[in-house]
Amino acid sequence: MADQTHVLFVEDDDVIREATQLALERDGFVVTAMPDGLSGLEAFRSDRPDIALLDVMVPGLDGVSLCRRIRDESTVPVIMLSARADSIDVVLGLEAGADDYVTKPFDGAVLVARIRAVLRRFGHAGGGRGDEPAAPASGGVLTFGDLEVDTEGMEVRRAGQPVALTPTEMRLLLEFSSAPGTVLSRDKLLERVWDYGWGGDTRVVDVHVQRLRQKIGQDRIETVRGFGYKLKA
Repeated sequence: MADQTHVLFVEDDDVIREATQLALERDGFVVTAMPDGLSGLEAFRSDRPDIALLDVMVPGLDGVSLCRRIRDESTVPVIMLSARADSIDVVLGLEAGADDYVTKPFDGAVLVARIRAVLRRFGHAGGGRGDEPAAPASGGVLTFGDLEVDTEGMEVRRAGQPVALTPTEMRLLLEFSSAPGTVLSRDKLLERVWDYGWGGDTRVVDVHVQRLRQKIGQDRIETVRGFGYKLKA
């Protein structure tokens, strides 16, 4: 997979940028490394990478703003990098459209594992391009009130109007729609949607659920306190 995967890496610290670029290249990734947000945006538009790694605190155009600009133009996966596990940094990055985040300092092997997990979710398992998640084994159009989920065409409509979802949001909705009325825990969603075989930060789930609610209706996904979330049948 990695030998055909192009990574855009935006990081202003020269040492971290160069060391991380070398580590990713040793794992077979093609890396474009940029020192600031504006050059990162230019590189994104010219190179169309498979995944973007964005540090939160970069000059010119900060990582959160850069993520928003990328998300306005593409559903390419984005991982935010932050020197702090601060709730504000994490939530701002996820609300801007990031799919995951990694706290610095990070282990190179962990970063590679997170990149590969995100790419598998986005259908890059063989190194190919494409922004859509893989369809579930059983297809069809599922209807929940005014919400229609086409599991074969990977399309969603609300009151007859198309709803634009990122691949992560689509996979999250597919999990809910495959078991309407069933409570899915945050840990289970991390395992199924984010491909975490280890414990992860449940804030990732909470922010993505909130983003999904904004698009399909605030009341469509119910919070079951102490347990998780469920899609109203």
